[in-house]
Amino acid sequence: TPGVTILSRAKDTPGVKENLRKFCYSNAMRYITDFHIHSKYSRACSKELVPEKLHEWAQYKGIDILGTGDFTHPLWLKELEEKLVPVEAGFFQQNPKYEIRNPKQSGKFRPVRFMLTAEVASIYSQGGKLRRIHTVLVAPSFEVVKKMNKELANLGNLTSDGRPILGLSAKGLAQIAFEADPTCLVIPAHAWTPWFSVFGSKSGFDSLAECYEELTPQIFAIETGLSSDPEMNWRLETLDQIALTSSSDAHSLPNLGREATVFELATPTYTELIQALRSKNIEQLLGTIEFYPEEGKYHYDGHAACKVVLAPSETKRQGGRCPQCGKPLTIGVDYRVDELADRPVGFVPPQAPRSQHIVPLAEIIGDAFGQKKGTKKVEQEYWKLIHAFGNEFSILLDLPLDQIGREAHELVTEGIKRVRAGKLVIRPGYDGIYGVVKVFEDDERNEHRQQTLFSKR
Repeated sequence: TPGVTILSRAKDTPGVKENLRKFCYSNAMRYITDFHIHSKYSRACSKELVPEKLHEWAQYKGIDILGTGDFTHPLWLKELEEKLVPVEAGFFQQNPKYEIRNPKQSGKFRPVRFMLTAEVASIYSQGGKLRRIHTVLVAPSFEVVKKMNKELANLGNLTSDGRPILGLSAKGLAQIAFEADPTCLVIPAHAWTPWFSVFGSKSGFDSLAECYEELTPQIFAIETGLSSDPEMNWRLETLDQIALTSSSDAHSLPNLGREATVFELATPTYTELIQALRSKNIEQLLGTIEFYPEEGKYHYDGHAACKVVLAPSETKRQGGRCPQCGKPLTIGVDYRVDELADRPVGFVPPQAPRSQHIVPLAEIIGDAFGQKKGTKKVEQEYWKLIHAFGNEFSILLDLPLDQIGREAHELVTEGIKRVRAGKLVIRPGYDGIYGVVKVFEDDERNEHRQQTLFSKR
């Protein structure tokens, strides 16, 4: 596929070194959180997305607080009430009778907490334009969820999809949530995606205030999405008072935690987590774990039908049209951020939370072996490391490389080292096609194989 190859740079943001220390190394008070996921009741989602499997895979990944997803769906809500039990205020744990033992893990692991979350798709007209906005809702209790669902059921069929599509404005949805309980969290989902987001080039707005009007002060967090990261969002002064969150939007178990938000909480309660987001205190909101945004499927501009992918500067030279067929290009997130930005690339606001970019462990292993991540060899190495070290985030973020190297294949250890340093080659995604991340070039991998064969002779 034609495209622009980007050599990613190491992330060492000035002024947040102390926060980086607290973020990257195991801390008894650190909570890795993934708000935005889906259930088996959402379209194009795995049938394995059930509470007991979500609990199991959250442990494999190292997620401490996991959204339930899809609480608007009546059957999913019934299953959640049966299989979850309340713990700290606003948080839930799996009912012990549904627990799946984890033979692939070793040692003692922190419990997984659940938060009640859902995504709603709003399609409506405002300002003479068709708007398509997706929103993540977070609620403190089943009682509050039922209040919201009662109102939403009057506006559309909640049983048709785990992520219902409603002819309700984003502001109207927020109003229903806040009337159900003022502590509900309303997060514009994947805020820059072209087709379905608050800032999207195809159907969004130029500001939160334009979308939410008088409710804007109650919208204090957004989700950056796979195709953008905090560094890109820092270019907008209007977002300085907005907490930047990241979540996986997982449609399958292995994609849990591909993005996440990291907190330090004295006591893990719903109230304290919401307060950390509202205050943006970097002692509590430590930062986010990020996909490389170039890997997102709407990062650059392009036209998938013609296999044309363009950087924003080239799109402008082409007048926004495909150089092959002349049709309008799908304008990506990088272009859209630049269009609304009032700061240069590289600007860092004071007291910015940390942004740590990762590549999922299975992808690192697959690249090290020159195989796809679902192959037998890749899965054997993955589960060997999970059994040895407990969870994926410990391996990617915390453990010393020499300790990893005692269990992992040497190319896998080298791959983790490169990801931590940001030394990757990426072909950016465009027009619905994911970008490609390369930890190793083919000639590097082949050279290593030859050296290994020679050393054995």
